[in-house]
Amino acid sequence: MALQIILLVCFFALMISVGIYCRRHATNVEGFVLGGRAVGPWLTAFAFGTSYFSAVIFVGYAGQFGWNFGLASTWIGLGNAFIGSLLAWSILGRRTRIMTQHIESKTMPDFFDKRYGSKKLKVAASFIVFVFLIPYTASLYNGLSSLFKNAFNVPYWSVIVVMAALTGVYVIFGGYMATAINDFIQGIIMLGGIIAVIAALLYSHGGLNEAIRALSQVESTYPDTIGTQGAFTSFFGAQPLYLLFVVLLTSLGTWGLPQMVGKFYSINNEGSIRKGTIISTIFAIIVAGGCYFIGGFGRLYADNPAIYKGGEIGGTVMSDEIIPVMLSQLPDIIVAVVIVLVLAASMSTLSSLVLTSSSTLTLDVIVPAMKKEVSEKKKILILRIFIVFFIVVSAIIAIIKDAIPGFAFIAQMMGVSWGALAGSFLAPFLYGLYWKKTSKAAVATCFVYGSGLEIIQLLISLGVIGRPGGFLGFVFTNSLYSGVFAMVGGLILVPIVSLFTPKQDAKEIDKIFSCYDKNVVVHATEALGDSKQ
Repeated sequence: MALQIILLVCFFALMISVGIYCRRHATNVEGFVLGGRAVGPWLTAFAFGTSYFSAVIFVGYAGQFGWNFGLASTWIGLGNAFIGSLLAWSILGRRTRIMTQHIESKTMPDFFDKRYGSKKLKVAASFIVFVFLIPYTASLYNGLSSLFKNAFNVPYWSVIVVMAALTGVYVIFGGYMATAINDFIQGIIMLGGIIAVIAALLYSHGGLNEAIRALSQVESTYPDTIGTQGAFTSFFGAQPLYLLFVVLLTSLGTWGLPQMVGKFYSINNEGSIRKGTIISTIFAIIVAGGCYFIGGFGRLYADNPAIYKGGEIGGTVMSDEIIPVMLSQLPDIIVAVVIVLVLAASMSTLSSLVLTSSSTLTLDVIVPAMKKEVSEKKKILILRIFIVFFIVVSAIIAIIKDAIPGFAFIAQMMGVSWGALAGSFLAPFLYGLYWKKTSKAAVATCFVYGSGLEIIQLLISLGVIGRPGGFLGFVFTNSLYSGVFAMVGGLILVPIVSLFTPKQDAKEIDKIFSCYDKNVVVHATEALGDSKQ
């Protein structure tokens, strides 16, 4: 415990010091929200990765999907790396940076306003962000509960308060730059921690081959393969279709999440985009791939009553307990590293979410509603007030959820938040960067479709309405399925609706897209230039 406390104190002191150091970068709105659009590749790539992978991934998803799919759950991490990171950077990175600077957009709702010429779209997008980011933010605290209870025997609420307060301090002081630098530090901790945990876990089971051999002998509990061995070491696991939907939601979803796409707004130059793409992908392979790889061995602990509700072996599995139980049997030094790792993962994502939420509400709703001209200093003050507001509200929700048994509403809301945000924003944002003929009506339709689908999913999950039959019943199997249909459906819906609805003024849209037509001078190592054929 002494070692754990020392590591935590050093970690907290470092985070606060970075926040204080970065005050000089937060003197105006663009500096506070975007780091002056001058953030390098390493900071941006790590900020992207650490915002992507939180304690929800490491403790919740890795445990749940590792239990369901076995070693095949590693595909989720690889999907996150190649679809959620590599493709996201390649397809969105450069065009996002160029267009958002050209139209002077600082947030995703502001992008919809200036790209499509509609303040109504901005308000609607801001409302969607506000409604669905708060429960998503509250979910970040869940992964800390079991680990800290096991390590320190302290109340859950005290962990939440400490984490929320420390995150608030460095974000309020230093804004985006403090968040980016701390994300880099936290990312280093996550990389080192994941590698150490994988090595320790495999060593405790006699090495990789022995661990896989033991897992291959675990009998499947799924109807199609019940009683058979090898399901949890097979290439695609016992539920390949379910695995595909998990990969799609957790990977493609990042393309439409405002806290993820916002990282591309701040990167400083072309070289940084190329480097950032590589760094971000490698980071995701190690962190996400490592998390789900670890979770794939969860079935080796099926005889431990601590992972079952009520302590009855064979009963309802509590997915949030699987990873903590696995880690509790490792050496103390590894447990100490994991505690800092999970805290770092949670704080990095929390800082990104509250900065996104507060900047959206302040710059897209509050400031435009004020009749008088608002100074930069006052805007930053309002931003800081709403950072506190979002942190406090999310912390209260997390505490209430833990304290009141059966308080299921928030838990269900967390499941649909990702799908609602990605389903509403992915298609309008992607087409907005590439296709001039995308219409305002199509964007509005996608907002209604994406968020509406997930609200229906929430009502079904809570038992307010019954699940329909047929194909719709399949769509609403759970929030993973409906989330994928929200995203993919939006990608189909937007171009179809755009073909039959009024387009923007041709001159105005040409002016917006003119940012891609500018000539730039590059070094000969980047292009051959004009040469005789």
